[in-house]
Amino acid sequence: MATKLVIGNCNYSSWSLRAWWAARRSGLEFENIGLQLDTPQFDREIARYSPSRRVPVLHHNGLVIWDTLAICEYLAELNPDAKLWPDSAPDRARARSICAEMHAGFTALKNQLPMNCRARNRKVEIDSACATNISRVIAIWTECLEQSDQERPWLFGQWSIADAFYAPVAMRFRTYGIGIEEPAARWVNVVLDDPDIRKWVAWGENESWIIAADEAGS
Repeated sequence: MATKLVIGNCNYSSWSLRAWWAARRSGLEFENIGLQLDTPQFDREIARYSPSRRVPVLHHNGLVIWDTLAICEYLAELNPDAKLWPDSAPDRARARSICAEMHAGFTALKNQLPMNCRARNRKVEIDSACATNISRVIAIWTECLEQSDQERPWLFGQWSIADAFYAPVAMRFRTYGIGIEEPAARWVNVVLDDPDIRKWVAWGENESWIIAADEAGS
């Protein structure tokens, strides 16, 4: 049975990006199936793939795994040699903690700064809740990077699912011109320059459809 990863619009779907990047890093061969969010077509087709009627969703060997964090955990178990989580137990615990924090929180940041890969120089009003979220994200990046192997660029030295979970925020910061300093700025540049991320952004730039609610700023 073919392995399939069902995703939403590359330009807007941050959770799809997280699962897709983890799948790429896992070495799993899969077919990408893209559905246009917020359309009648999506409503008709998503029920074929996902019991939650949301993306992303992974189909592998007869299993259906929905929710990005569940997909990432499954991929890590599927190929331990890919080392999708850090090597040390303390780092794995920290990485899982910050992924869970992103999974469950940062609501103001997600709402006020929607991911929009192809947009640049957008100006938005940032309220105190969003500003607090931004400060917290930068603090997470800074703490991780200051404790990691400085010879390797990712949050825990080697690439991990934590990098996938925060990559959409790196894109948001570029889209809305959020100022950051080293070492967090260096990590953002590494993410944005990664070949997989450049490919994803190119896909988003080539999409013609627009989700008006996610076109924040001017």
